[in-house]
Amino acid sequence: MVFMERYDIVVVGVGPAGSSVARVCAENGLNVLAIEKRQEIGSPKRCGEGLSKSSAERMGIEVKEWWIRQTIYGASVYAPNGKCVRIDYEGPEGWVIERKLFDKFLATEAANAGAKIIAKAEAIGVERDKDGIKVKIKRGNELRYVHTKILVACDGIESKIARMMGMNTALKLIDTASAVQYEMANVDIDEDRIELYFGNNIAPGGYVWIFPKGKRVANVGIGVRAPMAKKRAIEYLNEFIAKHEGLANGSIIEVNAGGVPVGGFIKDMVMDNFMVVGDAAHQVNPIHGGGIAEAYIAGRIAGNVASDAIRKGDCSAKTLSKYNKIWWSERGNKLSRILKLRKVVESLSDSELNWLAEYLKGEDLVRLARSSGLKRLAMILMKKPKLIKLAKSLL
Repeated sequence: MVFMERYDIVVVGVGPAGSSVARVCAENGLNVLAIEKRQEIGSPKRCGEGLSKSSAERMGIEVKEWWIRQTIYGASVYAPNGKCVRIDYEGPEGWVIERKLFDKFLATEAANAGAKIIAKAEAIGVERDKDGIKVKIKRGNELRYVHTKILVACDGIESKIARMMGMNTALKLIDTASAVQYEMANVDIDEDRIELYFGNNIAPGGYVWIFPKGKRVANVGIGVRAPMAKKRAIEYLNEFIAKHEGLANGSIIEVNAGGVPVGGFIKDMVMDNFMVVGDAAHQVNPIHGGGIAEAYIAGRIAGNVASDAIRKGDCSAKTLSKYNKIWWSERGNKLSRILKLRKVVESLSDSELNWLAEYLKGEDLVRLARSSGLKRLAMILMKKPKLIKLAKSLL
């Protein structure tokens, strides 16, 4: 594979964030290289693979049948005592997708816009010079240096590139979920609804999900967090499956695990000639850990800001900080409100969660996930005197 010596933009990591940055910059006429250290874009996945209709609309992408596994018409949310709060939509509300296909679709869109995408190529070093950053890339036995005016780190929660550049993106333990997911076959589930299970004994600091992927197939996963979790995530997941009548006899055909950011938003995501985007910048909905749309939208913002900076010939942190301003205005402040919700939910005992489930309706849960129902939740919590202080944190 032939690398050019100089690029306007080098993107490290070709998930939704990296593909978005690469596509926007290429569409703006820039010379773009995007590299992915794994040999297959989209694999392994760290995701339940859910994509809502509103997320696809905000991303501005055309939905393709070939990366959809199941259309979703509703959701069932379970309290610790088994009480179910149902969400029923009038029509399709979203999809469970195949990430291996979806991420390749996004990368292909970036490539078709003019970006050079190269898998199994790893950035192993960075070095500043007077007009940008030199990136050391390893691909097989080949080592190459390429120069870029702006380097964009889209390399996930562990972002090695941010560390190499001297940016501290470390997450607190409380803002990191440990997640494990099985793709299971021969399961007995409702195939057009997602299911979510909450409880401090079921999934402390998180929840269990069942996302159907077609006839008798589903993603079954869990996210838990320290210090609430006293066991490994996989132990909680195995216990849940063993007790679930529709899952206990199922087969495991794929296993995925990893960390998921659920908070710890970064105020300043830029340095001279450098930006962080997506999971690397913790741009994830903190109540459910979904990051596909957040990463793609942030990538679009970052790509446009980077393009403007290169056109102006000024790639300083001051110029790139426009990305901070726009992202916090459009997404960060809203996600911070949702973070308040996460902190309230994780403070409730199982008996309080059971009590709350008696008051909540499906539409309340939808609004809460979008940060617009916090006042109603606060009013409900105030019915219990011991929860008044917690309720006020939402207002």
